Amino acid sequence: MQKMVRRREGVCRGRCALVFAVSCALLMGATTVSAADANKTGVDSEKYEKAVSKAVQYFETAQGEDGSFSAQVGIGPTALATLAILRTGRSVDTPVVAKALKYLETFVRPDGGIYPQGSRLANYETCIGLMCFQQANKDGRYDKIVNRAEAFIRKGQWGAGDEKDKSDRYYGGAGYAGASRPDLSNTAFLVDTLKAAGADSNDAALQRALVFVSRCQNLETEHNTTSFAAKVNDGGFYYTCAIDEQDATRENPDGALRSYGAMTYSGLKSMIYAGVSEDDPRVKAAVTWIAKNYSLESNPGMGDAGLFYYYHTFSKALDALGAETIDDAEGKQHNWRAELVEELASRQQKNGSWVNENRRWLENDPNLCSAFALLSLTYCQPE
Repeated sequence: MQKMVRRREGVCRGRCALVFAVSCALLMGATTVSAADANKTGVDSEKYEKAVSKAVQYFETAQGEDGSFSAQVGIGPTALATLAILRTGRSVDTPVVAKALKYLETFVRPDGGIYPQGSRLANYETCIGLMCFQQANKDGRYDKIVNRAEAFIRKGQWGAGDEKDKSDRYYGGAGYAGASRPDLSNTAFLVDTLKAAGADSNDAALQRALVFVSRCQNLETEHNTTSFAAKVNDGGFYYTCAIDEQDATRENPDGALRSYGAMTYSGLKSMIYAGVSEDDPRVKAAVTWIAKNYSLESNPGMGDAGLFYYYHTFSKALDALGAETIDDAEGKQHNWRAELVEELASRQQKNGSWVNENRRWLENDPNLCSAFALLSLTYCQPE
């Protein structure tokens, strides 16, 4: 039986998802779901399968002898690529997957983290590693690794102990490692990881994260009373609220913080996972921003910088939202899954990889880009 609106990873399914998406449409005029759209994804299954198969074949040829991908930059690309391959339906015993998992196991630390010795990205790498092992843990073989890694990332959240109280801008956030400054990207990875590990929306760590996430939105509400909230007030999200006014003024003379695509989708997704309802002003404002800035040609507000990371947050957030279509600022309706498959297929290299000509955030690395692209495709599976 075809599902009316698909919802994955523990987010409500079926009728509740349809009600959610339609409610957003009625309240905001931003998303619309019709009966015809809800009964099919509209994705070209042949194009989807071809892109996925070519990507997996690329990873089979690009894998190092030790099982890694781009080991020179840490374990992130390996964990992301392995997670993506697993999400396509390949088993843990698929050679490219088994080899990568064995490699990742060598980075499991006595403290429960999953990271190279001396890494400055311990929180980030553990989050991605945990999601990878959780995806591979259908038979419980990685229970110990997953449970200890979850405990590690929970300890790394600001406010988990008594080091920060709720009034502090660091509260609820997560950074790359240890006591590093928190940001929305790492906090969203923390939220994703807790969700993958089975946390429900009332989980204390998710609710702490929601405090930080809300303060990274350009929206003045009781949830964001920082000096940045009302300067732009467009409902989009920025990288971090853990910044002082002097640093903000260096970015913009008035101290405003720019909303951009990848962070807005990350913020929206995190709010959904933390149980924020569709009629909450934060969700309504975020979806309105998305409708006004809908794009697959660029990362809105950032151009081609971080484009493939953007595709990942775009697809995962809209999948969590339950919206099959988005109406843009001109009223044009977009079947985002079908369009994303078309866009990624057109950008795929002959060898099955993807790469960004803009080298910012290491997206000139085809292994990292291809991992984000393949992950994005997995949220577009034809049904």
